[in-house]
Amino acid sequence: MAKKPKKQQESGGRAGTPATVALTAAGVDFTVHSYDHDPSHPSYGEEAAEAMGVSPDRVFKTLVADVDGSLVVGVVPVAGSLDLKALAAAVGGKRAAMADPALAERTTGYVRGGISPLGQRKRLRTVLDDSAGAHATICVSAGRRGLEVELSPTDLTTLTNAVLAPIGRG
Repeated sequence: MAKKPKKQQESGGRAGTPATVALTAAGVDFTVHSYDHDPSHPSYGEEAAEAMGVSPDRVFKTLVADVDGSLVVGVVPVAGSLDLKALAAAVGGKRAAMADPALAERTTGYVRGGISPLGQRKRLRTVLDDSAGAHATICVSAGRRGLEVELSPTDLTTLTNAVLAPIGRG
């Protein structure tokens, strides 16, 4: 049974996560979706899609990888996985591996399962899977488990200075 999401429009005067603060400061249109996170759910991203009643191909997960010694963010649909070789190629690298979770958390300022591509403590190079362009809006983590932000892929690309590339595997 899917949990009922709580939907709200972020207002400029309200404090939020670093991701929602960054979106508000940028003046882009976005909607915040919150839901009660279940720590026993096997997939943060699939849980978000189910809770919000959104197709998993519109909900994107943020993954941090080490590409030739530098951390890089890959943003891919929750229904698939990250193609590490394609991620490395998208940023001109040779080899990629998933980053150490503790390092990813320290670098981004977010906890695993709540890492957002927006408002990171240290801005990392970002690659957004090109499938995002097929949707008017997509959802990404708003900076904590149980909180997603919906925005246009164009705004996400602009705000993160992302490269669009086919980095997802279905």
